[in-house]
Amino acid sequence: MAPNSSRAVAAVTAPAPTTRPTNTPTTRRLIGIDLARGLAVLGMYVAHVGPDPMNGGTLGFLAETAYGRASALFALLAGFSLVLLTGRPTPRTGRAGRQVVVRVMIRAAVLFAMGIALIALDTQIDVILACYALLFLLALPLYRLRAGTLAVIAAASALVLPQDLYLIKVSIEEGNWADSIIALDPIAKIADSDGFIEILFTGAYPVLTWIPFVIAGMAVAKLDLVRTRGRLAVSGIALAVLGYGGSWLALHLVPHAYATIAARTDGNSAGSAWWSDTVGEPDGAFREWLLVAAPHSQTTFSIVGNTGVALAVLAGCLIVVDRLPRVQRPAAPVIAMGTMSLTVYVLHIVGIWALWNDELPSSLLVLAAFSLAAMLLAVLWNRHFRRGPLEYLVHSATTLANRMK
Repeated sequence: MAPNSSRAVAAVTAPAPTTRPTNTPTTRRLIGIDLARGLAVLGMYVAHVGPDPMNGGTLGFLAETAYGRASALFALLAGFSLVLLTGRPTPRTGRAGRQVVVRVMIRAAVLFAMGIALIALDTQIDVILACYALLFLLALPLYRLRAGTLAVIAAASALVLPQDLYLIKVSIEEGNWADSIIALDPIAKIADSDGFIEILFTGAYPVLTWIPFVIAGMAVAKLDLVRTRGRLAVSGIALAVLGYGGSWLALHLVPHAYATIAARTDGNSAGSAWWSDTVGEPDGAFREWLLVAAPHSQTTFSIVGNTGVALAVLAGCLIVVDRLPRVQRPAAPVIAMGTMSLTVYVLHIVGIWALWNDELPSSLLVLAAFSLAAMLLAVLWNRHFRRGPLEYLVHSATTLANRMK
């Protein structure tokens, strides 16, 4: 059966409702959000334990489509959840507004601690939670803005911040200031990483280029999703074409772009740079890389393309749940995962650490086992509890905000 609709917003960052609403249009839209969130988590499962895209074939291609795009969808939904938490459609003000700001700050602190703990496990997984937490703090001052203003800020940040990140990376490579910060950074010592430098600039999820996804999600949450979901889907497709198509065109028009990328990456397919991570990792910062749209390339083209895919998937989930309510039954396990996405995300990393530690499996069988186990856990848990275990932990920590006057 479909998960109880009162759990529809009990996800990583959204508060659980206090009543049991009927299957109203608003409830169905929230279930659509959880469906999208569940798909995002499954996409990250695919990226972490699914078939290796380097092996080619149909399975490799399907796995390749999840790389980077699943985490972008997850980040966009984080922005949506931030608006749910701070008041949708009307932002909270007064004492309630002050309390919700503190709640978000506490949530961010707990998520950051979880993220650092997972990084310290030293798996081969690039953990998003520490970045996720800082994104909440950075986006929080924007929660009162209207959808149009947020969309403009998201677009501007997607255009400007990747170029800023490129300049910062050049500065890191040419100087020693980053090493000096890392040497003094307690987070770097705890997690045996580059600490804040990695989280902000050099990691797989640099805050600087992932905040556009969160702000875009905030803009979507301000919309009337009944009237705009069709336009949201069209906009998503258009952005995907603009991002990936623009990269393909730029790589073909700029002389020697492909040759330079092939020479300075460790992948085996420079021709896939306009859409796929199989292009490999660059050996440093160079200008031609700004033309790439590979999902983790941190470029304007990649942000635009990934945002487009995220919007299209979100709109599709909203349309399917609202127009085809019978889909809720077969999709119930994925929706249940979406209501406790923090728990199932953390558990799969811990599971990988416990079973494989220093390497990642690349197997359809392992992917199926992880996915089915997570779905079964989510369905059984949702029958008895309103929040996932880690969601309950985060919620309990935020009750401290109730003391705000």
